[in-house]
Amino acid sequence: MPEPLRRTVRLTTPPGDVNTVHDFLAELWPDTEGVSELDRISIETALIELAANVMQHADSDGSGLACEFTIVVAEEAIEITVRDTGEPGDIHLAGAEMPELDAESGRGLALISALVDHVAYAQEDGHNVWRLRRARTRRA
Repeated sequence: MPEPLRRTVRLTTPPGDVNTVHDFLAELWPDTEGVSELDRISIETALIELAANVMQHADSDGSGLACEFTIVVAEEAIEITVRDTGEPGDIHLAGAEMPELDAESGRGLALISALVDHVAYAQEDGHNVWRLRRARTRRA
């Protein structure tokens, strides 16, 4: 069994933004072996959505925040941990559902939950900490 691949990127907003996370993922994928396109797209979409939500909602006063994104690609699963120094959120993960079609927001947690097998949020040591996990699909 090969060793899991672990990568981390740290950024401060501004100037860092979701493009930094896109670049981080683009540099990661060539070093992974056998990650299905479905897993890659699901992880990318979930992480970009989470990053955008953190940068938009955890920085309530616009002064910026520090974020750390860690991804571990193992044989059985892909796990992501996101830590940020933003304001603690009033997060309700249970029952996250898509809003009405004409709603302008509110899709983030429902979309993330649909793309990964596990989503958790906690406040730890003065940080918001998100954990996502997606079991890897097996190729036929």
